[in-house]
Amino acid sequence: MRSFRMLAVAVATVIAGSGCTAPAAEGGSAGHPHDRDALRVVGPFEVHSVAPVESSGLFTRLEVAETLVSSDLEGELQPGLSPSWTDSADGREWTFDLPADATFHDGTPVTADAVAASLQAAYEESASPLAAAPVERIAAAGDAVRIELDQQYPSLPATLTHYSTAVLAPASWDGGRVTEVIGTGPYEIEDVELPARVEVTRFEDFRGEAPAIEQVSFQTVARAESRALMAVSDQADVVFGLEPAGRERVDGSDTAEMVSSLQPRSLMMKVNVEDPVLEDVRVRQALSLALDRESMADAVLREPDLAATQLFPPSLTAWNQPDLEPLEHDTEAAAALLDEAGWTAGPDGVRTKGGQPLELTLTTYPDRPELPALATAIQASLEDVGVAVRVDVTNSSEIPARHADGSLQLGLLAKHLALVTDPLPTVAETFAEEGSEWGVMEWRNDDVARAIADLEAGADEDEAEQDRATIATAAQEELPLIPVAWYRMNAAVSGHVDGFVMDPLERTWHLSQATWAS
Repeated sequence: MRSFRMLAVAVATVIAGSGCTAPAAEGGSAGHPHDRDALRVVGPFEVHSVAPVESSGLFTRLEVAETLVSSDLEGELQPGLSPSWTDSADGREWTFDLPADATFHDGTPVTADAVAASLQAAYEESASPLAAAPVERIAAAGDAVRIELDQQYPSLPATLTHYSTAVLAPASWDGGRVTEVIGTGPYEIEDVELPARVEVTRFEDFRGEAPAIEQVSFQTVARAESRALMAVSDQADVVFGLEPAGRERVDGSDTAEMVSSLQPRSLMMKVNVEDPVLEDVRVRQALSLALDRESMADAVLREPDLAATQLFPPSLTAWNQPDLEPLEHDTEAAAALLDEAGWTAGPDGVRTKGGQPLELTLTTYPDRPELPALATAIQASLEDVGVAVRVDVTNSSEIPARHADGSLQLGLLAKHLALVTDPLPTVAETFAEEGSEWGVMEWRNDDVARAIADLEAGADEDEAEQDRATIATAAQEELPLIPVAWYRMNAAVSGHVDGFVMDPLERTWHLSQATWAS
């Protein structure tokens, strides 16, 4: 068995190769001199549409658009555009009040009809979590909006924190398509150049406290090395998505500091459970046992504590199961399971069964720079137990595409497990019996299905605790998703900026609360 030092060298090679010397301002003009007018935000995120459901949340992060319900940094619900809401005694009717003095950025009033129409459009988008809610009707009710359900759905207010439900003015649509982002937030759009640049300015008629910083510019910069250079050379004020080398560079500079937060996001391998090799749970368990997660997290993420011991990270306190038997690294146990499953060691080190070599393809994508490096580490770990892995680094769209056509074997991905403040809708989508593009593939478990249905029906806290344990335990034992690491979001923040806050749920960047340093 090779030492992990060799594995670390392989990983370091991937990381180094992913970011060579690059122009400081890639694809735009973020390198302008600092003039204390525009706060310059840089990240790897591309936006290919202004439609909320396709925007990856950029326009709510920039506080251009608001959702009816918001949340604090602990995920507790709080007022968004709606100052208050109530539900009926049977839990099938929710009424969301609207502020009396709110206007859209085009000067038109925020009316119940306009808000209901915007929510109806979100409900009709299959990619929105709202589409999974048992909605019968969305309509104006005086100066409020009423949502009628055909059954109880306690997660509705949390679902309405999702960026796809951001409320837009009627003029945002043209022919049924969103062509402009005309929201209600403290910032309004000044200019958009998809997919890489958005500029916003303070909305002077915002009903709340005016932002101290008047203008914000966002620029997409794909290469992590370029982002790190911009962070330490005063070419950007807030820089997201730095690799470990970039973070070390910022830590060694006197121009910026690192801010980070553990997120409800897991890095995991999605498994095609109907694949002839992977349908055997012993093989899936062997793959998991072969992974030296702590060493991988140390080498790739520079934080061994991010090694995943289960699917749900500690940041999801209600879902993380402290008493669950943790995922371990045990190559001897992995080899024994493969032997038991009929895969015997071949002369070249690759196991075979009935003349077929144990070869798998691991598909991943470079949007999150740690994924290709982790894929290389996984490849090396599995090779140590006789599993040959081909790593295919491609577009992220290939994960759902290969899920759809059945060709995916293993997919390494980053999954946010709390796209809304209540993780339940995301968990239900992840473990959907029909499968999920970014969740399970050809895996069904009756106990998990019943637990999710019970939670969606409003189980009391004792029942809900048991339901969550049922889901976590089944996932740990059958491994339709193989956890690899948890995730920490980081940003480099310039010394010019005070009051920047990292939101663990990534709902907003809270830029309206930031100020220029004195």
